[in-house]
Amino acid sequence: MYVEIHLGDIVRLRKKHPCGSDEWEVVRLGADIGLVCRGCRRRILLPRGDFNKQLKAIITPAPRPD
Repeated sequence: MYVEIHLGDIVRLRKKHPCGSDEWEVVRLGADIGLVCRGCRRRILLPRGDFNKQLKAIITPAPRPD
């Protein structure tokens, strides 16, 4: 399943981060997806396949230039 994701999107993953937050901001796109925890600002990289499996919802899409 392919999910269209953009820089700046706020997403919810299936598992919570140890800090207790389950919201992440997308900061890098490519073969790996770079995420920043919205609770503690920790950065992680997930392979795109793992990201697609873990994605629960896109909470806030980033503003798109028209």
